[in-house]
Order: sequence, then C-alpha cells, then structure tokens
Amino acid sequence: MKKIAKKHNAAFKAKVALEAIKGDHTIPELAAQYGVHPSVIHKWKKLVLEKAAKVFEEGNAKTNDEMMAKLYKKIGQLEVERDFLAQIPGLK
Repeated sequence: MKKIAKKHNAAFKAKVALEAIKGDHTIPELAAQYGVHPSVIHKWKKLVLEKAAKVFEEGNAKTNDEMMAKLYKKIGQLEVERDFLAQIPGLK
C-alpha cells in the first residue's frame, strides 16, 4: 500500500521552520515532535531563510501598488463627476 504524503498548511510549516531556525531543538527532535521527515524540515527552514528579505521588500511594494491603485480609481471617479457636472447648463 502506498503511503500518502500529508498536506500541511502554511502556518504549520512556518511554525516548524521557525523552531528549526531558533535551534532550541535538533531537526530530528522536531521531526519526531511534529511527525514530519527531517528533510522536509530542512527544506522549509531553507525556504524561510531564502525568502526572509523579500518579506520587507514585497511589503513596501504591495503597499505602494495598493495606494497607486486607489489613487487612480479616485482620479477616474473625479473625472466622471467633472464630466457629468460639465453637461449641466449654467453650472460653471
């Protein structure tokens, strides 16, 4: 019978990876505690360490992109209102 791999959510992976990074327990200890193969924990740990810097880069970029999208939306709304009011005779 074939063994089916468990699917772990992102919060679980992050928790295990951060514990591995802290170094309070060895990888084999964490593997036994969480029921995950040690190679998987090494993989998650490596992934967290590689992408840690991007958390700060993407956070700022996302905020800027969201702000720009809101501003463009507001500009479009104001243009529509201006065009509508320009059609009303005697309003200037």
